[in-house]
Amino acid sequence: MNGKIPHIVQYQGSKRVLAPQILQFMPNKFNRLIEPFAGMAAVSVAVAYENRTSSFHINDLNAPLVKMLQFAIEHPQELIDAYAKIWEEQFLYGDDHVQHFFVIREKFNNGEETPENMLYLLARCVKGAVRYGKNGNFNQSPDKRRHGTSPKTLAPNVYAISRLMNGKATFSFLDYHEVLEMAQQGDLVYMDPPYQGVSNVRDNRYFAGVPFDEFAESIKILERKGIDYLISYDGECGGKEYGEELPSSLHCQKFMLNAGLSSQALLLGKKSTTFEALYISEALLPIFNSVP
Repeated sequence: MNGKIPHIVQYQGSKRVLAPQILQFMPNKFNRLIEPFAGMAAVSVAVAYENRTSSFHINDLNAPLVKMLQFAIEHPQELIDAYAKIWEEQFLYGDDHVQHFFVIREKFNNGEETPENMLYLLARCVKGAVRYGKNGNFNQSPDKRRHGTSPKTLAPNVYAISRLMNGKATFSFLDYHEVLEMAQQGDLVYMDPPYQGVSNVRDNRYFAGVPFDEFAESIKILERKGIDYLISYDGECGGKEYGEELPSSLHCQKFMLNAGLSSQALLLGKKSTTFEALYISEALLPIFNSVP
């Protein structure tokens, strides 16, 4: 994978860095890529960059996030202009620019879930980490050390993603079961469900995790329909495993991908490499085995 794959903003849990390794397991050409847990759709962008398909379905229960991605792809100039206006407002606050974040967050939580507000909160919040409280409100704090991605930095990436995907993508914010039911033979499904070790408590946006047994059972929908899939799931860091392996009854194989040094471990003065698991359906094994 040559060149630089565009991305809009930092997003915690994004598979942007791992995308080149994930794509090794994919066919060179297929009908459509479906992401039921898309986040910032880093894998879809990487697939579009390599022109492996001309059809994408991007889904995530976080509706404002999906709408922001759709607006970026279909109306890049409008998004950049609206974002620039909000981004520049923070400098009117002088040294109290952090307060501007809370003003936008309050607007967002009071119903102004616009693409530009969503983008600004992502660009300025700590570690690009989406966090919502039990009441459904965005409650992540701002990064006090910086002003967030500047419009001049953001614009070329938004334009690049729009050129890659405009007219090729459909969007939804459905329960992932509904999205799996939509899949047809010839499609490829990539799933990166929320970290399973946080909680098994459900809420309306998966922010508390997806129950393990329910998710494992849902994969059988794809197997019954003969649809190929890839799943990012458990992993390990510094010899410590996190998350539960998918059951052996599923017809897939597990590979460990090197995700690089753990930033959390580095903060503690340690050097630990993180490995993330990727499960692939049986029909995809010959593809990977043919890679030199």
